[in-house]
Amino acid sequence: MGEIPNSKRGNYNLEERTLNFAKRVNNYVNKLPKTIPNIENGKQLVRSAGSVAANYIEANESLSKKDFLMRAKISKKEAKESRLWLRLAEPGEENRHEQEMLIQESTELMKILGSIIEKSK
Repeated sequence: MGEIPNSKRGNYNLEERTLNFAKRVNNYVNKLPKTIPNIENGKQLVRSAGSVAANYIEANESLSKKDFLMRAKISKKEAKESRLWLRLAEPGEENRHEQEMLIQESTELMKILGSIIEKSK
């Protein structure tokens, strides 16, 4: 089906942006204080952030419009889930700004994916 041109931002396409989101999340989780809630929420966060990227890549490789829409919807759902885990995490003071930036990025990804889904129906 291919990348939707409106999903480009700067020099990055959305596949690259979702990959960078997952990488930033991995780095952020590694810096969280090692409390039991942070460890458990961090595991969930790493999974959901990686799934945003993986499902968007799968959407772009889909063989049908129906498959594309399903994968894009899963990617959006995972971005929303990532935002939940980000909000539950308890970073140290030095990582609060990154937490806010990642929450903002997950929200933007949800909006972009929502727009792609609507335009693809």
